[in-house]
Amino acid sequence: MPVKRKRKARKTIYKIIDFKLSARQKKSLRNYCKARKTTPTKLIKKMIAPFINNYADSVPEELYNTANQLDLFEE
Repeated sequence: MPVKRKRKARKTIYKIIDFKLSARQKKSLRNYCKARKTTPTKLIKKMIAPFINNYADSVPEELYNTANQLDLFEE
């Protein structure tokens, strides 16, 4: 009777995304994270979680912008 072996887990591939903050924004982020006892990375990931988890395959049609979002002068 052959022994069944577990398949080796696929390695997760990570991508880097950079953005810039002003000195005041960084200080504010650091103070907020210190008060909430978390890290900036965890805070940012938690805040953008709905966007990075829900739209991997497709985006619902109502979320797309149309060419004329605001029609102020149309009669």
